[in-house]
Amino acid sequence: MAGVLIIGSTGSIGENTLKVLEQHAEEFSVAGLSAHSRWQRLVEQALAYKPQFVHISEEHFDRVKEALSGSGIEVLCGWRELVEAPARPEVEVLVSAIVGVRGLEPLLTGIRHKRRVCFANKEPLVSAGELVMREAAASGCILLPIDSEHSAILQCIQGEAHEDLRRVILTASGGPFRLASRVEFLGAGLEQALKHPTWSMGAKITIDSATMMNKGLEIIEACWLYRLPEISVGVLLHPQSIVHSMVEFRDGSVKAQLGLPDMRIPIQYALSWPRRLELEMPVPDWAAMGALEFAEPDTDKFRSLTIARECSRLGGAYACVMNAANEAAVARFLEGGMPLGRILELVEDELAAYSGQHKSLEELIELSEDIQHRVRSRTS
Repeated sequence: MAGVLIIGSTGSIGENTLKVLEQHAEEFSVAGLSAHSRWQRLVEQALAYKPQFVHISEEHFDRVKEALSGSGIEVLCGWRELVEAPARPEVEVLVSAIVGVRGLEPLLTGIRHKRRVCFANKEPLVSAGELVMREAAASGCILLPIDSEHSAILQCIQGEAHEDLRRVILTASGGPFRLASRVEFLGAGLEQALKHPTWSMGAKITIDSATMMNKGLEIIEACWLYRLPEISVGVLLHPQSIVHSMVEFRDGSVKAQLGLPDMRIPIQYALSWPRRLELEMPVPDWAAMGALEFAEPDTDKFRSLTIARECSRLGGAYACVMNAANEAAVARFLEGGMPLGRILELVEDELAAYSGQHKSLEELIELSEDIQHRVRSRTS
């Protein structure tokens, strides 16, 4: 059995990963679980799945240690312990599902130790795509995306030559503001923005979906993962969320991956790739479904797409700046008191002010932290 470490086990991706592992106890074991603040849920998971170790933030270490006393489960805490966890010998598969650029360092540890790296967080590739892909090439590690769009692309290109790809098309639900006016979108509040029409996700990615910054991040991610220029990555609105992405080939044919909007499908595909394991999952009722709709996104309203494309074209650390500013701006929005459109204004302010060269891991992390601090500290 392959030992799986889930970083971010108490979030949506982590919980769904555990559901998948339950169905395949003969294939996988839970080697480790990590959470940041939801220590009670981490304890519940640990007692249910019996990992060899768990990791929690220092703030909650004593509580978890006491709750798991006598269980035989090792309790770790501290940032260095988390960064080094993927290198532990009992770990063969890393599922990285924590929000933000802080997932970059443990992801790189998994890559360098040639683990099966299944990642749901877009930020490491967006912020440090050149570094991550260079490390993956050096170790021979294969990066397996968990998000539905990039999983769909991966499934569509199996058995295909790279030179035969013409374009990939990422689909997007359009979130809660697909039909809203630009004015309604810019002035929207927290309650409106958290009402995603098709997916159940964490708060940060739900807000990214509302602004379509998630699709901007995915454009940059696709460029790195599939070695494509930004112009070869398209986006279409698809409110039914049944077609998860498409690939166009140079002979004019198109492949698409379809399925119900359930994260267990891409999670299991990453865990079992290149095989497909049985999954207790309903399939769409095609006859009852009716039409599948597609439309071009309104880039005047969803200008996050334009921002992301420009960052991809500029290269360097511009995508890191965009990601860090967005992460901090979303955190401010979730605290309440500012309209949704202010998120993109804060991102644009940081990009306009940026000039410099940041290439090393340490430089990128410092840059990201500085920008986040500045955005969080602004009084307007």
